[in-house]
Amino acid sequence: MPQDLPETPPGAPAPHAATAPQAALWQKGWLRTAMHCPSPNYSPRPEGACIDLVVVHSISLPPGIYGTGDVQRLFTNQLDWDAHPYFQSIRGLQVSSHFFITRQGVVWQFVSADQRAWHAGQSFWRGRPRCNDDSIGIELEGLEGETFEPAQYHSLVQLCQQIRAQYAIAYIAGHEHIAPGRKNDPGPGFLWPQLQQDLAWPASMFPASLHL
Repeated sequence: MPQDLPETPPGAPAPHAATAPQAALWQKGWLRTAMHCPSPNYSPRPEGACIDLVVVHSISLPPGIYGTGDVQRLFTNQLDWDAHPYFQSIRGLQVSSHFFITRQGVVWQFVSADQRAWHAGQSFWRGRPRCNDDSIGIELEGLEGETFEPAQYHSLVQLCQQIRAQYAIAYIAGHEHIAPGRKNDPGPGFLWPQLQQDLAWPASMFPASLHL
């Protein structure tokens, strides 16, 4: 990936917002309307894996600083570890997510949704371990405990709807729910009730602890 990342002109619609027939939206797990930035950090899903979970995360690099392009560089193994003191604490880390939504609502994709992205780590949900095996990860540009932008919720709702139209999604949870005590994102600043209302998905699809 080039160091100068593509930008969306001010006032322009996010790339994913285009309308298209469902069959034309996806090609081999890639969402045509997202910004594609392929990551080497993925692996095949286990044979017979049922892709039925969406995991919501938050990330910013350096923490709390937005729009740097460093998230994209991290997911493509191009981050300059010496560019910021915080990067020394994650030096050599190889991770990825299927999708990343910027503060402006622009959707990036790094890994085919048919493949296993490296976003969840040690995790457990709906009676199954290793959530990377059968989930789709969505990172929101943000800091756990802080709020997120309306444009991000709008894009997240559209993206979740597009994913569910293509895959047998039955559950949605935060990283904090599938790895409690180890992860805290997206955190208390994320509005789960708003997401459930906007998606109009049954409360049973969401973590019971949210009391939606």
